[in-house]
Amino acid sequence: MSILEVRAPYDQRLIAELNYLNASQVETIVNRAKDLFNDRKQQLPIPKRIEILERAYQLLKERREIFAKRAAEEGGKPLTDSLVEADRAAQGIKIALEHIGQMKGTEIPMGLTEAGAHRMAYTFREPVGVVLAVSAFNHPINLIVHQVIPAIAVGCPVIVKPASSTPLSCKALIELLYEAGLPEAWAQMILCENSITEKLVADSRIAFLSFIGSAEMGWHLRSLLAPGSGCTLEHGGAAPVILAEDADLDAAIPLLTKGGFYHAGQVCISVQRIFVQESIAEKFAQRLKEQVKRLIVGDPLDVKTEVGPLIKPEEVKRVGLWVDEALAGEGELLCGGRALSETCYAPTILYHPSLKAKVCQKEIFGPVVCINPYKDLDQAIRDANALPFSFQSAVFTQNINLALDCVKRLEAKTVLVNDHTAFRVDWMPFSGRKQSGFGSGGIPYSMQDMSYEKMMIIRSSVL
Repeated sequence: MSILEVRAPYDQRLIAELNYLNASQVETIVNRAKDLFNDRKQQLPIPKRIEILERAYQLLKERREIFAKRAAEEGGKPLTDSLVEADRAAQGIKIALEHIGQMKGTEIPMGLTEAGAHRMAYTFREPVGVVLAVSAFNHPINLIVHQVIPAIAVGCPVIVKPASSTPLSCKALIELLYEAGLPEAWAQMILCENSITEKLVADSRIAFLSFIGSAEMGWHLRSLLAPGSGCTLEHGGAAPVILAEDADLDAAIPLLTKGGFYHAGQVCISVQRIFVQESIAEKFAQRLKEQVKRLIVGDPLDVKTEVGPLIKPEEVKRVGLWVDEALAGEGELLCGGRALSETCYAPTILYHPSLKAKVCQKEIFGPVVCINPYKDLDQAIRDANALPFSFQSAVFTQNINLALDCVKRLEAKTVLVNDHTAFRVDWMPFSGRKQSGFGSGGIPYSMQDMSYEKMMIIRSSVL
């Protein structure tokens, strides 16, 4: 049996060893979930689901520090940010609870013509079936909540495959759900090779795929889905920000520092490309540099740390190569631009790199922000929209007309005004455009996707 070694990204020490499942073991898990869904006698009544989720909410609140420390240790996000993530995860369970009562249908009028006479019709929602959740490493508690809790809330058995880098938070959350009273067959965690995952995605017993990860893998898995299976895909972006000449720099700089270097830039909506009106570009760049140089990089378990490690040492090398490529061209290094250790890369600002460089063409998923001055706003918007993927974007201005113009023309699912692109609350729709995703995340929206509307029509002579 293959063993997965879970190592701390900061110092590469071994945290735990977990067993990979083979194809036969995964088959048993899928059969268990499908048989459970097919057996109406084993369905969890809504009051029971509410009871379980209420208990899980309380348990997660009580154990926030334990969950946060585990997530920081295995995922590298600083402890202060991991505590916020644990709080959000608990709140996510509460959001699902609040929306269970909103999963309802409507009356469809029948008697509008003679053809519909003597009939009444109502719609209601039912669970779609077995959900497969394939998750990412960068928010190891909250992403699992977003993928698993909606399934349970609407009555779908769920099989969850966490990122191999961060399986311990997922394992702990699933065990917490068991402790809260959830029968084990309703939520099962698997660790397996990618080839087994692909076969599972293509299995007709899987009714819905929830995927968070790279675009290459997400679109590939969608192509394997059995006919009739649904999915949501959440990929990455290279979030653009436009600063107008009248932007409030006192407000913008702290926000963009957080948005660009939160979790060492390993966030799908992290600030990456900042287009600044040329009249303020140098002033803005110097002020951002001063702020970024003060960021404390180090051990994520140290409460003073603001920027932790990248998830793997090879990611440090990749980021370094991309930065070196930009500097070999037109780019100017304002700060950073070097590895601090095998696992940490210095927060980096590049000024006026070529828009053809990898740092401006691809999602860097590292602590690097690019600043490009612009003269013409139309050209800045064209450059912001030039990539084949798009998630969230932002504009900073005091001019409401300019703001609304940018909102209309920026190709993103969400455009933030006077805020950074990494903002999110867990009840809002959350999705990418173009190659950045398919469908919509957000707990209430996932609950809708993991259920379907069924209609009942009654014919009666007394109607």
